[in-house]
Amino acid sequence: MARPLASRVGSLLLTLWLVSALVFLAGQVLPGDVGRVMLGPFADAQAVAELNRKLGTDQPIPQQYWHWFSRAITGDFGDSLSMRAPVAPFVLSSIKNSAALAGVVLLFLVPIGIGAGVVAGLRSGSLADRLIVLTGVSLSIVPDFVSGLLLLMVFGLWLAWFPITGAAPNGAGFWTASHYLILPALPLVLNLIGYVARMTRAGVIEARAADYTRTAILKGLSPAQVLFKHVLRNALVPTVAVIATQSGFLLGGLVVIEALFGIQGLGNLVLSAAKARDFPMLEAGVLVMAAIFVSTAAIGDLLQALLDPRQRRRNAP
Repeated sequence: MARPLASRVGSLLLTLWLVSALVFLAGQVLPGDVGRVMLGPFADAQAVAELNRKLGTDQPIPQQYWHWFSRAITGDFGDSLSMRAPVAPFVLSSIKNSAALAGVVLLFLVPIGIGAGVVAGLRSGSLADRLIVLTGVSLSIVPDFVSGLLLLMVFGLWLAWFPITGAAPNGAGFWTASHYLILPALPLVLNLIGYVARMTRAGVIEARAADYTRTAILKGLSPAQVLFKHVLRNALVPTVAVIATQSGFLLGGLVVIEALFGIQGLGNLVLSAAKARDFPMLEAGVLVMAAIFVSTAAIGDLLQALLDPRQRRRNAP
């Protein structure tokens, strides 16, 4: 495992460096002046120039990038232009909120998606299989903001089963906070459940037709032993990797859902920073979001290699 691990870490660091450069350059080409944003549209030009000099934004772009990057790798992203406070605490708080929502999504997605996929794979070609596949495909093509609005109106406004916001009151306990996140999590579960079920179904069908499964049956193992020790053990390897990869999307890519339900997560933070032209906050949010995506993808590959001996043999020198 040392060789693929070292390769993954190297590609991870290279990708993050390239993303940091692109994010910083994108922030430089966006319209707006840092000093003008901070002092307002009616500030004196000399005061704006003096503030830019103090902040270093009048320096050459390579020098600005090195100054920003050298601090960013230590967790110091500078001060927010709109909040007039360090960026790092806002990013950390938003990650916690996004992680809480992702946890509720996975709590529903993993058992339901894998369970439906196992049933469809074991009964391939049956009516239950067709219904599961058709339902999953139908739900996956509906955008999450459309299903989110429908669920909000039905379960939040008409039936009043759940709060219409995902932000729990300050000091709320674990169960109360989880209750507030159920409604925002449902459209994401509906959108992803078909994908997880189809991946599981394909793995189960392939594992049932494999030589090791036929050998286990010929040895006289019970159907339960064949299912749990041979079929599911191998069928769920790609599913686990997919779920790990999707966790990156759940942690950093929920801009619409977070904005719809008022959750102060990472996606909503980036959206608010872009609207306010808060360049330090925007750059930090996008960089952390990219780091989460790349890291979860790497974790998914490593989990697949750990769970599947064939992957380790393939990567062995």
